[in-house]
Amino acid sequence: MSAPDHIRVVSRDSPMALAQVERVRRHLAALHPDTTTEVIPVKTTGDRWMGDLSAVEGKGAFTKEVDAALLDGTADLAVHCVKDIPADRPLPAGTTFAAFLERDDIRDALVHPGGLTLDNLPPGTRVGTSSVRRTAQLAASHPHLVCVPIRGNANSRLDKLAAGEADALLLAVSGLDRIGRRDAITEVLPVETMCPPIGAGILALQCRDDDTALIETVSALGDPTTHREATAERMLLHVLQGHCNSPIGGYAHTERDGELSLYATVFSPDGKQVLRAHEWAGPLDPATLGTSVAVALLRQGARELIDSIPH
Repeated sequence: MSAPDHIRVVSRDSPMALAQVERVRRHLAALHPDTTTEVIPVKTTGDRWMGDLSAVEGKGAFTKEVDAALLDGTADLAVHCVKDIPADRPLPAGTTFAAFLERDDIRDALVHPGGLTLDNLPPGTRVGTSSVRRTAQLAASHPHLVCVPIRGNANSRLDKLAAGEADALLLAVSGLDRIGRRDAITEVLPVETMCPPIGAGILALQCRDDDTALIETVSALGDPTTHREATAERMLLHVLQGHCNSPIGGYAHTERDGELSLYATVFSPDGKQVLRAHEWAGPLDPATLGTSVAVALLRQGARELIDSIPH
């Protein structure tokens, strides 16, 4: 089946999101030089709203308008950060994931104008983040620090740091890489210090499920290892039915021999309760591994902990 002559690509309109689209366009141009692409940027509810995400449908606030453009035929292909795609409900009917691109760095980074590392920040340091996952982990590991809410894309958060709205920031390494600001990183935090979100560092390509020519075209961009990891992680989150205020972290990891494992955590918002589970896939497929790890957390009380958090 031949590649489409023209592909309309929809994405959030933030600098980072548009940089992600350019990565996809480069890959497509390399594989199909005769196919032209067009970018359709949209501003999502999550990008417009600077308050608590739970007031505007949580993570779905970053995907609703992108999904709508795909479903109404305005666009052919959507580019998403997997961490922004809700996993507690199915993809919109009529759409499917055509590919997961090779995974980028999953770690978080500290940005501090004075070059201090996380362990050297003095008591009372205001750390800017609106992530309940990061806030809970800092409360558990560095209770002397103060988390202050800062929303917006990575560029605007860096601007707010420069304006004095916080003393330091926690941001995703992959996001800073994508906007060319790795120079801003003071310290890259190991996953043992800051467990990443589900889907960290993964870009997903979403199509209408009846667009077989496009699915075949973009599936060549997918990375099988990332596909397995994303499948395990998203099944974990689906079984846990975590909402936007649930401090949940986790990541699947593939060893050199191909063996897949999944580590996951559920925190209380104050960091005083921490549930952990880690399993190897063995003969299990990725989705079953995700289910198994989620069940291990549910047996420890994850359902009660998640349901007790207002949202």
